Amino acid sequence: MMIRAVAGLLLWVATGIATAAAVDAVPGLVLDGKWQQGAVLIGQAPVGARVWFDGRELRVTDAGRFVFGLHRDASGPAELKLQLPGRAEPYVIRHAVETREYKIQRIDGLPQKMVTPPAEVLERIRADQALVRKARDHDSALEGFAEPFEWPCTGRISGVFGSQRILNGEPRQPHYGVDVAVPVGTEVRAPAGGVVTLAHPDMYYTGATLMIDHGHGLSSAFLHLSKLLVEEGQVVERGQPIALSGMSGRATGPHLDWRVNWFDARVDAQLLVPPMPAQASPSTTP
Repeated sequence: MMIRAVAGLLLWVATGIATAAAVDAVPGLVLDGKWQQGAVLIGQAPVGARVWFDGRELRVTDAGRFVFGLHRDASGPAELKLQLPGRAEPYVIRHAVETREYKIQRIDGLPQKMVTPPAEVLERIRADQALVRKARDHDSALEGFAEPFEWPCTGRISGVFGSQRILNGEPRQPHYGVDVAVPVGTEVRAPAGGVVTLAHPDMYYTGATLMIDHGHGLSSAFLHLSKLLVEEGQVVERGQPIALSGMSGRATGPHLDWRVNWFDARVDAQLLVPPMPAQASPSTTP
């Protein structure tokens, strides 16, 4: 649902602080999304506007569309600045960020190498991380980010964004994806259009890993795959088969781990899609 950026906002203009009602002074500004941790907000601004989020200038389409994301641990207030054509001073909107409560997941009995990697693989892990960072840093003019996203596969949700995992009693970094429990060989489809920026057959933690750039800094990652069906540089459309699910890397069972980033901000993929169908029946490929 498209919402005007009004409730809870403070509009700062050159002459001082205005009330929330004065947000209507920003003509043509429309936002789709909720100001909460892990959310992605899609904006519509007047044609020719320049937009900044928390000091970073955003890419804006010719039609005035833009996107930004709020990290899992964003504390706010978040700041959105718009410079409209023909206006001397920009509008600056400051908005509180709603906090979320995250689940705690405890997994015991794992082999120690799955909790603390052996020293001989640290160089491999660092190389994997460098490839992922490079793929996430794309700021392309692609506009897949503005499409309605769809689930890459359907099944039981077995892990949620933001949950803190405790492995063998040791707190680890939060889980940044949504896990869908599906059999090995389940078809994985592109949730939105884009370009493949990473297609790696075997990363230490995530196994066969695929990443898609949806444009303007928004990207998807698909982890623990059993087979890659596309190559780096390939253009993909929403709904196109891109991989088969698996349990490669350091997975504890067959599933798809789908993650979304806005540059280096970890955002919640589940907020981009409709509720999981109640009678999900994943398709598999032998």
